[in-house]
Amino acid sequence: MPDYDYDLFVMGVGSGGVRAARMSSLYGARVATAEDKYMGGTCVNVGCVPKKLLVYASHFAEEYQHAEGFGWDSVSPSFNWDLLLKNKNREISRLNDIYSGLLDDAGVTHFDGRARIVDAHHISINDQVLSTEKILIATGGWPVMLEWPGIEHAITSNEAFHLESLPGHILVLGGGYIAVEFAGIFNGLGVDSHLSYRGEIFLRGFDMDVRTTVRVELEKKGVTLHFKTVVVGIEKLADGKLKVLFDDGTDMLTDMVLCAVGRLPAVSDIGLENVNVACRENGAIIVDEQFRTSETNIFALGDVTGKVQLTPVALAEAMAFASTQFKGEPKVMDYEGIATAVFCQPNIGTIGLTEEEAADKYDEIEVYLSHFRPMKHTLSGSDEKSMMKLIVEKSTDKIVGVHMVGADAGEIIQGIAIAFKAGVTKTMFDSTVGIHPTTAEEFVTMREPVAVS
Repeated sequence: MPDYDYDLFVMGVGSGGVRAARMSSLYGARVATAEDKYMGGTCVNVGCVPKKLLVYASHFAEEYQHAEGFGWDSVSPSFNWDLLLKNKNREISRLNDIYSGLLDDAGVTHFDGRARIVDAHHISINDQVLSTEKILIATGGWPVMLEWPGIEHAITSNEAFHLESLPGHILVLGGGYIAVEFAGIFNGLGVDSHLSYRGEIFLRGFDMDVRTTVRVELEKKGVTLHFKTVVVGIEKLADGKLKVLFDDGTDMLTDMVLCAVGRLPAVSDIGLENVNVACRENGAIIVDEQFRTSETNIFALGDVTGKVQLTPVALAEAMAFASTQFKGEPKVMDYEGIATAVFCQPNIGTIGLTEEEAADKYDEIEVYLSHFRPMKHTLSGSDEKSMMKLIVEKSTDKIVGVHMVGADAGEIIQGIAIAFKAGVTKTMFDSTVGIHPTTAEEFVTMREPVAVS
């Protein structure tokens, strides 16, 4: 039996990498990790956590306005970007320390630096070569930058968390959840925010009622949406302004361009060319249900595999990996019924099939849909509407899709996700007594379908 330095070497200490390393070590494995960027990965540093903090910050302007309808005097508060950044950075630093402590407490050896695969059992890092029985690639993803003239003048979501100052005008490129979230964030912080997307409507893959509701509500809040537009270049002018060129010959002047057109697996310069690890065209590492690559002792999980790119999914994958490889209890990741949220304004919460997907899959479905003005806004003066939707397979009465746009949608869908995983039916929803007055009670009071197909 070969004598390796480690039983497991984990490349990347994002959510999945840290969880896999920590649990594998607690199960008795000798584990090492390496990272050359962020302790805690994308989510902690340039993803979920700082983004949600910015969403909170951007929403306060509306809260001040809404308060007047409840008897509070009108105020004109000022916003301090530098203070928000300082406080955000302090919180991220605290979380970095927590992640580092989790590895230390579990007895994991950590290396600061870029790890590269030498061969199936060796890793090079910081001028040394280490041997390991198994390698786990958990390097995550990285923002895509489009390739056209002047792209060097644009930023990605990574840089958006570290701006020296807020622009007066911004153009966000993209139609995914990151683009939509940042358009709302900058708008709420007082920036003249525009979003450009080449398609007819953004948020491809989400239920159409979700997409159209978010479109209407974002425009109400002041975000200018440009659909069916294609950027072909950027020119930086003498005064520092950016001139964005579109394929139809038009242009737009802006202070900043945020390129949020997607993310790709972070697989460059990690030594994959030295081993037999098969990847898809976009670089995503192909794995089996045990996260094993085509190189039998090399594994991969999280965003680098291009599956469901969500932090809780990476955590669950890591638990299954560690249990299978080092606890002796094989586990297979269940990707069915994963709930998710988008922190645009108002929020999206969703689980299960879209109406279109359900209609294709089942012989007959019923759709329950409600658009309404939340109770809060009867006094706030806001015209914001919430949307709730249930999709039911008619023959079994089983709920196969739940979608919401509205305040705290993620919080509400998280609770519904448990019932969804348990196979909840529409009859069970109908027999549940609602909590009044709440927005969430609408889910258990919808009685008449708006469509049967």
